[in-house]
Amino acid sequence: MRVGVVTFPGSLDDVDAQRAVRLGGHEAVALWHGDHDLRDVDAVVLPGGFSYGDYLRCGAISRFAPVMTEVVEAARRGMPVLGICNGFQILCESHLLPGALIRNDHRKFVCRDQRLRVENTATPWTSAYRQGAEITIVLKNGEGGYVADQPTLDRLEGEGRVVVRYLDDNPNGSLRDIAGITNERGNVVGLMPHPEHAVEELTGSGTDGVGFFTSLALASFA
Repeated sequence: MRVGVVTFPGSLDDVDAQRAVRLGGHEAVALWHGDHDLRDVDAVVLPGGFSYGDYLRCGAISRFAPVMTEVVEAARRGMPVLGICNGFQILCESHLLPGALIRNDHRKFVCRDQRLRVENTATPWTSAYRQGAEITIVLKNGEGGYVADQPTLDRLEGEGRVVVRYLDDNPNGSLRDIAGITNERGNVVGLMPHPEHAVEELTGSGTDGVGFFTSLALASFA
């Protein structure tokens, strides 16, 4: 599959995401925030970083980038879209996912290997995992606390749209220990931890993150 990775001004993990896409068996296609062309990709990754410096609010400026017009339209047609960290924030700001990400409850930036439980394996980004699998991937954020109103949280839980959940200590105050969610259709996933940093043994955190990228191959033949 051709997987587009968008670079915004301030993106930090776009090259890492491209590498993870390749290790997942796909062709990585670099996309630019100012483009109106997705270059015939089959899926899109919005990587982590500080898009546009996060000067207004995390992801709030990126939602108006020209490329996001195309991403939103493609997502609504069913294209798989994965937003990682800042990308998750952009998906919420673009209203492709409900809720919002706010400053960590302890008011400090957190960077650590984080244990997670995979709650939903029915998305194009998680089908390589076993339901209930416990994995460890990198977490690094200052505004990673997921919040939503009570009806939205109940709906996410009731519809099985919580994709991954924090285990052990909650690192940022996310309600109900939510680390990632999906939309109603299941093609759009927002994830606060960074699977692209857990795809090779050499990097130290293991390879538990590679499944988010190999899952696409399984989805394409489903």
